[in-house]
Amino acid sequence: MPRRLPHGAIAALVLLFALSGCADQQGPSTPPRLGNGVGNDSVDAATDSLIPIVRALASSKGVTALERPAAPRTALVHLGQLLAFDKVLSGNRDIACMTCHLPDFATGDGRSLSIGQGGSGLGPARTHADGHFIARNAPPLFNLGAMTSFFWDGRVSRDGSGTFHMPADAGITPAMTGVFEFGALSAQALVPLLSRAEMRGERGNELAAIPDNQPVEVWKAIMARLGAIPAYRGLFQAAYPGQRFEDMTMAHASNAIAAFFLAKLSFTDTPWDRFLRGDDRALSGDQVRGAKNFLAFTCVRCHSGAALSDNAFHNALVPQLGPGSGDGADGRDDFGRMRVTGNPAERYAFRTPPLRNVELTAPYGHDGAITDLHAFVDHYSEIESKLRAFDPSTLEPSLQGTVLPTTDAILATRDPLLGLTRIADERTAETTAFLKALTDPAARDLRRLRPPQVPSGLPVD
Repeated sequence: MPRRLPHGAIAALVLLFALSGCADQQGPSTPPRLGNGVGNDSVDAATDSLIPIVRALASSKGVTALERPAAPRTALVHLGQLLAFDKVLSGNRDIACMTCHLPDFATGDGRSLSIGQGGSGLGPARTHADGHFIARNAPPLFNLGAMTSFFWDGRVSRDGSGTFHMPADAGITPAMTGVFEFGALSAQALVPLLSRAEMRGERGNELAAIPDNQPVEVWKAIMARLGAIPAYRGLFQAAYPGQRFEDMTMAHASNAIAAFFLAKLSFTDTPWDRFLRGDDRALSGDQVRGAKNFLAFTCVRCHSGAALSDNAFHNALVPQLGPGSGDGADGRDDFGRMRVTGNPAERYAFRTPPLRNVELTAPYGHDGAITDLHAFVDHYSEIESKLRAFDPSTLEPSLQGTVLPTTDAILATRDPLLGLTRIADERTAETTAFLKALTDPAARDLRRLRPPQVPSGLPVD
């Protein structure tokens, strides 16, 4: 059980609250040192005194240990696992959901921007003959049960009244939402199936031949493919007892994929979780000091809650690169949340990414502009200067020339939560160490998730 705060710790906590209220308005400065300050990984008496303070800060900020979601039924998870790895869902049968969310790369692909339909190879070695990229980074799939919206712009969500929000042309029906067992997550897999760049393809298959304004027809065509495979018919009926395959829609498939994500990619046994549950030695000395930094300064304002995401959208001054999403004069820009809401104040705002297992999921940002975890933390020190001085040489060569000169436009809608504070190098290193305490050891090797084969008989990535 967490220990009661001694009087000295209460005084120190008051000091930390004062700092957290003013840090964003200060110029270059270094916060008072409450740890031992030697920069090593020891847990001495000074660091030990921070433990109750860090726990109290976490409690006051609403940062809690993460609980596992209820276990979906086994047959549904099994169906979802096979569907997620099966290329039969794509137009040209050459890419699966998990091709861009590889177990070998912590459910990402190790790339700034993914290469979708028509590519060859996997992960950082994947190429496209025409040099095509997906406009955004492939987000990791960890702990999605803690999220309320999906995709970098939050285009799939469910509000407090239970209403589902999808892209205007998605064509989702009440009968489909009635199938969903896991909120907006159950709808998430429907959207990439419609994207020509991601999965459907431009030509050469019956899915590509369907007009873009007929999403339900695309989903029906995919279900027809699945229904032609006897094993899938049996798997669907086992996952949904008492229902005939002929009465099912793509919502049943998407719901099953969500069950797989929840059952197999929810990780709650990190050092940080163990620390919050009372284990005083779960964190190293640097991690305790890094947790104090994280909770006392700007980080926790957006990275809050058990998953360390506020499920909101912020312009965090990440440079724009790659092919863009069709915005701006030449279509190469990406206006983020504004694409969903139409609100100009939300231009360049993107969903706060959850930080669980963040150590494993580089590159970072909606377009993978930040390629290293330490650099990701350092980005928030004198953040405006970081944006102006962005060095594209850290990117793969084919993306280095795609960075847009949009610094002033990005700054025009910067999130006011982002201050001008300079974070001392020592504090950056400590905070980076803390982020590594968010890694569940079981998430480091996910090869067990890859099925040896799928019902279509297509190769498994």
